Amino acid sequence: MPKKIRELKKLLTQAGFEQIPKRGKGSHTMWAHPLYNGRITLSGKDGQDAERYQEKDVNRAIKEVRDNES
Repeated sequence: MPKKIRELKKLLTQAGFEQIPKRGKGSHTMWAHPLYNGRITLSGKDGQDAERYQEKDVNRAIKEVRDNES
């Protein structure tokens, strides 16, 4: 069962990512972390199921941040 977008946002917040302020309208949110090169973009409303690639991107980014912390 896929995770919801809100769950991915919670994981990013817990890992220290911050949401970049909106630049326009729509359901896309961008996330950044000082120890992560790049940004994570999540599309969809909080209650929607996340796509598999979104879950992979979030997990990969969190792993990279944790690796860079040590």
